[in-house]
Amino acid sequence: MDTTCWILVGALGALVLLYALFEVHYFLRMLITVFLARFCRKRVHILEETSVYGLCTTTDIDWLLNHMNNARYLRELDFARADFYERTNLYREICAQGTGVVQGAATIRYRRFLRPFTIYRIASRITYWDEKSIFMEHRFITLSDNFVRAIATCRQRVLDCSAEAVMGALIDRGVKHNGSANNNLEAGHTQIPHVRPEVPPDVARWIESNEISSVNLRAASRSAAAAANHIPPPPPPPPSAHSISTRC
Repeated sequence: MDTTCWILVGALGALVLLYALFEVHYFLRMLITVFLARFCRKRVHILEETSVYGLCTTTDIDWLLNHMNNARYLRELDFARADFYERTNLYREICAQGTGVVQGAATIRYRRFLRPFTIYRIASRITYWDEKSIFMEHRFITLSDNFVRAIATCRQRVLDCSAEAVMGALIDRGVKHNGSANNNLEAGHTQIPHVRPEVPPDVARWIESNEISSVNLRAASRSAAAAANHIPPPPPPPPSAHSISTRC
């Protein structure tokens, strides 16, 4: 009896330690999401939309206790991306080319609250890609009214490889159904040509905003490094002939 009690106490202590060090249910849910996407859910074409479903529980709400915490939206996108990566073979193709992928940027716009115990769907799709990155859109849609509660734009940065090459390989390959390759899409869909789409206007402005931010941060880093090394700022340029004549 004493041995059994000590085993139970040890197991409980190990569980408490795991929860203290890691967010166990996050990793457990990620494993379940990947398993279902890989073995249970149907494959889709890289340019098709995927959906995962969620429920706003008491662990998701903020201190006001009446809606989902803003940070939880971005956390939920981890599961939406994992499902998309598996079902479209995007992650597998990236690994096959000996590279990896990281999230380079994300912007989310909140439109309406997600109330506790509300069921919602996250619709994910690729909107654009260039040589370095793949751009995705994620929509949080409530099932009761089909309203888009929030929308996120994310940039997936492909490392040491061409994102164009990855997308081209997946577009040309088609979809696998029941273990057999099929160059056509599912019934009712037409073949998608291997052409990069035009960049949507909102994505173009978002890319421009990120580039401006990068320039500003690099300039700030150079200024901080110069100040740390006591490097004087460069002298101002000499006045032009036009400005001299204007003063006169």
